[in-house]
Amino acid sequence: MNTTGFKIVLDTNIFIAIIGKQSPFRWIFDKIIDGSLVLCISNEILLEYREILERKTNEAVANNIVNFLMIHPYVSKIEIFYRFKLISTDEDDNKFVDCAIASNAQFLVSNDKHFDLLKHLDFPQVNIVTLTEFEKRFLDSTTP
Repeated sequence: MNTTGFKIVLDTNIFIAIIGKQSPFRWIFDKIIDGSLVLCISNEILLEYREILERKTNEAVANNIVNFLMIHPYVSKIEIFYRFKLISTDEDDNKFVDCAIASNAQFLVSNDKHFDLLKHLDFPQVNIVTLTEFEKRFLDSTTP
């Protein structure tokens, strides 16, 4: 895997929001495709993506997207060896935090308020941003 791009972890709602061809945030998915961004996922995240995609589309579409993620060179599969259990209000969100920490991702992108507590932790350091904050930071960093 080439790691030239920013490493990011995307909450499921963000992932769903960026994959549609008509999405104003489609450019993020396109940046994953071209390697400007590296999407970091764990098995748990991949399973959740599949579950939500099946619910919102159908099994065939979900399988195609998951298969794409499994083979794409700018998607990094991360093994989680330690669970930090930082979010108690919605423990299911911890899979994204653990993946961000294990992958040393530059950004964990989520609009979910459960992640806000991460902004106040000294350790482990997790750079949590909303979708619009990520867009601004990424575009600012790539502008000459």
